Amino acid sequence: MKILDRYILSRFLYNFFSSFLILIVIFIFQGIWLFIDDLAGKGLGIVIIGKFIFYFIPTLVDKVLPLTVLLSSILTFGTFAENYEFAAMKASGISLQRGMRSLIIFVLFLGVVTFFFANNIIPKSEQKMFNLRRNIAKVKPAAAITEGVFSDFEGTGQGMNIKVERKYGEKDRFLDNVIIHKKTNQSVNNTVIKAQSGELISSEDSDIIQLVLKNGHYFEELKPKKSAEKRKHPFAKSRFETYTINIDVSELNDQDLEEDQNITTDKMKNVVRLIKDIDSLGKNNVEKVEAFSKNITSRMGAFPIPEKQDSSLIKLNKIVPVDSLANQQKDTINSIEGLLASLKVWQRMQVVNNAKNSVTGILNTVKSKKEELQKRFKFYNSHILSLHKKYALALSCIILFFVGAPLGAIIRKGGLGLPMVVAIILFLTYYFIGVFAGNYAKEGNIHPALGAWLSTLIMLPLGISLTKRATADKGLFGFGHIFDSIKQFFGKFIKKKKED
Repeated sequence: MKILDRYILSRFLYNFFSSFLILIVIFIFQGIWLFIDDLAGKGLGIVIIGKFIFYFIPTLVDKVLPLTVLLSSILTFGTFAENYEFAAMKASGISLQRGMRSLIIFVLFLGVVTFFFANNIIPKSEQKMFNLRRNIAKVKPAAAITEGVFSDFEGTGQGMNIKVERKYGEKDRFLDNVIIHKKTNQSVNNTVIKAQSGELISSEDSDIIQLVLKNGHYFEELKPKKSAEKRKHPFAKSRFETYTINIDVSELNDQDLEEDQNITTDKMKNVVRLIKDIDSLGKNNVEKVEAFSKNITSRMGAFPIPEKQDSSLIKLNKIVPVDSLANQQKDTINSIEGLLASLKVWQRMQVVNNAKNSVTGILNTVKSKKEELQKRFKFYNSHILSLHKKYALALSCIILFFVGAPLGAIIRKGGLGLPMVVAIILFLTYYFIGVFAGNYAKEGNIHPALGAWLSTLIMLPLGISLTKRATADKGLFGFGHIFDSIKQFFGKFIKKKKED
């Protein structure tokens, strides 16, 4: 490697690792802030919180790495241009592409490493972080209760859903406006408890956690044996000043926080697993749609699927004269009006009501099935999106380098001022296009592959244009060629007039 290549590469690597460390710290604090309330003050200890942050860091790479490449390339080449180092290179006959040669090799290598990281490290990290949060919620019941929403609170013996308006106090032990839906053995919520306040009381020596509710009401739906009594929907209601619920956590106290559970989403799968699941999910969805279509068709009694006839029967049908078949069809009913006219009034009402009920039932079935199929296809689309995002992330690092390097040479400014502003604006454009495209892709509005690649494909022509302008020593926004074209056009027009 020549001295120039080593110099350019060393300056780029310095800016690259400096930018990466600064950005990863910023994104860690921004991400941890979202769920710090569920970790801090729960008696978890520094080790558990440290493990959570350690598992969380790899999930930030898809955001931090493209911004790092963009920012470090702008900083490096902006500093070169500002210090007239590029002018010295060009005076020596060294072009921009020649100066970028060592960095191009490094960025290509970085793209391969990024794909390996996205395919192997990030899925493992996502699964570790998910399992850690789930196991923490088991061991620390207060962490399982989220303010403002119903949270599954599974103890041993019976389960319940708890919703609280606010948690406060030491380890979030005090609760305001508590609503509890207790579950039966059949997982049916037939008991509702409402209380103005509550408190979680536990002891290190005891396997029982007490949930003490104060100033509330108890509602229970009764299940009588007689059908006549069931129609009355009987229930019991009582008021209490203090009501205590004991939760046995003896099985949960032995919970291993590092235990891996067989829970996987699209973000927790590598390329091989995604391709396999995409194929199986696609076939399963098609089978579900075909089965549902056949079910609806048979229920409607319309649009029957033609069945293959036996060849012997076809030959027999050909022997039968056409006139005899026409005579047989004279007595058949060919319209709905003809059918209704042949019936009595009460029969007409019965037929119409039955048809109305049948259509209503079919429509309700279609609506409910539509929601299920939408969830299935959204799950299927998210797998395709995750698969292509792994490739798009690797390529985006390469493309954003070709955006940032010529842009830095054009703006001719180093430091963390203007380059940082330009890098953030470009990255936010790239990031939000990716977010909106991903959401549209999950809903099925656009193809998931396009949703993963759209932001990268938009940056591709920008990188080509900026590289051409930087090579030709043109500014960021040049309108001179437009005015030159206009002058040339009118010049030819005027010259032609004079000749005439």
